[in-house]
Amino acid sequence: MTTGPAPHPAAAERERTQGRVVGSLVASQVLGGVGVGAGATVGALLAEQVSGSARYAGLGGTFQVLGAALVAVPMARLMAARGRRPGLALGYGLAAVGAVGLVTAGAIGSFTLLLVSSVLFGGAVASNSQSRFAAVDLATPERRGRQLSLVVWATTIGSVLGPNLVGPSAPVARALGLPALVGPFLFSLAGLVLAVGVVLLTLRPDPLLEARRRRLDDGEEDEATHGSVLRGLRVVAQRPVARLGLLALALGHAVMVSVMVMTPLHMAHGHAELRVIGFVISIHILGMFAFAPLTGMATDRFGGRAVSLTGAGILAAATLLAAASPTGSSTTLLVGLFLLGLGWSCTLVAGSALLTSAVPAAERPGAQGAADVLMGLAAGGGGAVAGVVVERAGFAALSYTSLAFAVAIGLAALVTRVPAEDPATVGRR
Repeated sequence: MTTGPAPHPAAAERERTQGRVVGSLVASQVLGGVGVGAGATVGALLAEQVSGSARYAGLGGTFQVLGAALVAVPMARLMAARGRRPGLALGYGLAAVGAVGLVTAGAIGSFTLLLVSSVLFGGAVASNSQSRFAAVDLATPERRGRQLSLVVWATTIGSVLGPNLVGPSAPVARALGLPALVGPFLFSLAGLVLAVGVVLLTLRPDPLLEARRRRLDDGEEDEATHGSVLRGLRVVAQRPVARLGLLALALGHAVMVSVMVMTPLHMAHGHAELRVIGFVISIHILGMFAFAPLTGMATDRFGGRAVSLTGAGILAAATLLAAASPTGSSTTLLVGLFLLGLGWSCTLVAGSALLTSAVPAAERPGAQGAADVLMGLAAGGGGAVAGVVVERAGFAALSYTSLAFAVAIGLAALVTRVPAEDPATVGRR
């Protein structure tokens, strides 16, 4: 009986190191996902309760998204200078402070404090988002999609669990003399504090610093790593494939956030129970993360452009179903929200792979930071007007508006030409 050649010791050690890094990122994603998922379910409802108007219901989620964009700027610089570990810990730490602020805002009825705390809470989204890039620092080009998607998938556990903690959190909040709607943020706080600990203690070696060391060992020139978001944006703008990746990321995120943040309100106005709202959001988040490994394999096999185009089609179907759903709970809305998450997963994984493959290694922290900033700004802009659109024209009008952005992603994927040599770009032959 013959066996294949044993792997080279250096190659085997690199595989083990990559496994340890991904394992640490998976653990932090689970814990951070609990925080994000729990808060997303009641964010709009808490904002409506504290502000006293449905017009401002979308601002809580919007400020979280904007917070993620703002935190991404110093995070990119910190990562370029000191590695992924301190940057990811910064985001989770700020989010933990934000969770405390949100609980306090609900208790004292301060809408200003709620908005400020929502900005800080967005740090969890920034860290979860940057973790996917940390997963590919040490990955080979033909495995970028799968490694990236594995970390995205890990968020499934925490993010699906988070919304379903809404019901159990209410008695906890009441026992502490707090409004029921702040209960989920108590669970968020616990998850975020644990995520900080996991990143600081177990993310070793730091993947970004280890990737630099490997490039030097392989004889590559020692180039300064850049963390400037503005420089990163210029680098992306010069590369058509990177531009497609950025467009898929930003517009896909805008479509998802705009519809998702107003769904709890759309259901509550139809007298849906809080636990049913939590279930629908958990199914949506299941669509976002659970099928990410398949999305990653498809990206490695068929290329980021094809998967971006597929994601655009799924997002278009999702917005049409959301537009057709009646107020309250319905199977149409449930399916639409699931597809909304699945389409987002396609654009996130494919867009991230396209961007990473098209940008030089030394420019990636800045370019990746710029991508997350624009994702936040695009989604924040959509979320900012979502409440106004729903109040004046209805949930269906918001869904149809989001449909236009989904179509724009598909058109961009159709017209962008990609090189044939990069498996992350066009898929393996």
